[in-house]
Amino acid sequence: MKESAMIGFREKIAYGFGDMSSSMFWKIIGMYMLFFYTDVFGLAPAAVGTMFLLTRIWDTVNDPIMGMIADRTHTRWGRFRPYLLWGAVPFAVIGVLAFSTPDLTPGWKLVYAYVTYTLLMMIYTMVNVPYASLLGVISSDPGERNILSSYRMFFAYLGSFIAVGLAEPLVGLFSDPGDVHSEAHGWQCTMMVFGAVCAVLFVLCFKWTRERVTVSTPKNTSVGKDLRDLLVNRPWWILLGAGIAALIFNSIRDGATIYYFKYYVLDEGVSGFGGGLFSLSALYLMLGQLSNMVGVVLASPLSNRFGKRTTYMGAMVVACVLSLVFYAFSPDQLLGIFVFQALISICAGCIFPLLWSMYADIADFSEWKTGRRATGLIFSSSSMSQKLGWTLGGAVTGWLLGYYGFQANAAQSDEAIRGIRMMLSYLPAVGAFLSVVLIWLYPLSERRVQIISRKLQQRRNKTEEQNV
Repeated sequence: MKESAMIGFREKIAYGFGDMSSSMFWKIIGMYMLFFYTDVFGLAPAAVGTMFLLTRIWDTVNDPIMGMIADRTHTRWGRFRPYLLWGAVPFAVIGVLAFSTPDLTPGWKLVYAYVTYTLLMMIYTMVNVPYASLLGVISSDPGERNILSSYRMFFAYLGSFIAVGLAEPLVGLFSDPGDVHSEAHGWQCTMMVFGAVCAVLFVLCFKWTRERVTVSTPKNTSVGKDLRDLLVNRPWWILLGAGIAALIFNSIRDGATIYYFKYYVLDEGVSGFGGGLFSLSALYLMLGQLSNMVGVVLASPLSNRFGKRTTYMGAMVVACVLSLVFYAFSPDQLLGIFVFQALISICAGCIFPLLWSMYADIADFSEWKTGRRATGLIFSSSSMSQKLGWTLGGAVTGWLLGYYGFQANAAQSDEAIRGIRMMLSYLPAVGAFLSVVLIWLYPLSERRVQIISRKLQQRRNKTEEQNV
């Protein structure tokens, strides 16, 4: 194994650029894509929910495949960094196509949506799984990984903040308010802007980061052995489930926000994305991202004092309780709506750096137990849990809109309004509660992680001495 000393500031920033880029697209997908498909593209919400489920389940299968491919990649740039370079331009191009509205019949529109959305998720996998795996090979020090993970999540939320802050103004700039056809063109042009920025950020992340933890691949390794090691890895299963539950919590809240403000709060600016520089929904989402960033900053000192597991559980318990109370707000109680959004988002911001750092701990645990390191495969579970969470959350949101009788661009029934309110309160609370239960079972304490890290370092040093 070959490692350098401390990680420099520029490299930490560059590592953050990678998730800043991913999060711009991911946040637009999570917060606006269902709305785009129903109110701009012209698809039925139930059809979109089914599409989300089918395409994302297929895409989820690709995550461990991509992880194993990345583990077996050997280039002069390393195993994981090259994919940031190779995927930058395709990532941008497919993103634009997914938010384009061709002049097709309804049936062919649905086919177009299936194809472009599937391609978008696949290219996201190609870039994001290797990017996530970088955390396990930039440094072997758990403290450095915590710091890198915090940089990653801070820039991820910064990218999300930029995305939700600029999406609606850019759509309004490129389109005429109230004209659905013009609005479709506005979305296409907006994604061109974001696509160009995202491609540049990926290239910078590739250029300014380094892979330092180099573990020689054992001769007896195979895909089958890697998968068997993963399937008997209890901490991995627990963290996978907790991540899925946490993303369900986030995705339902994000996906229903536009509907909540357009049809419950009656924020007129949402309907045309041009009723002012920022609509209430945009301000709400921007506040959420800023609050997420506060949570990221708090994650490291809190986890250093109380431990990752305890910090995670405390944050999600608070988020669960606040989400239950959120249902009671009436449309005119904007102060309460915004205050609770800030508090819930701070809690959400705390947990995600801890999740990614714990995946690195699990990679060490797996190497310690088996003698083989499958960093890409294990980190693919972070992307897999993210997509499964968004899959279930997005599908449930679309199905519930259909179940409660939602009609796009029309006054909603009392049942539809009740369903929309539940998507920002009771349903996310269920995801938060499940995440707490699962992380309570997580067995890797801070002390055990430190012991495993020391033993691995001793084993690697011994291997190097034998090879000299």
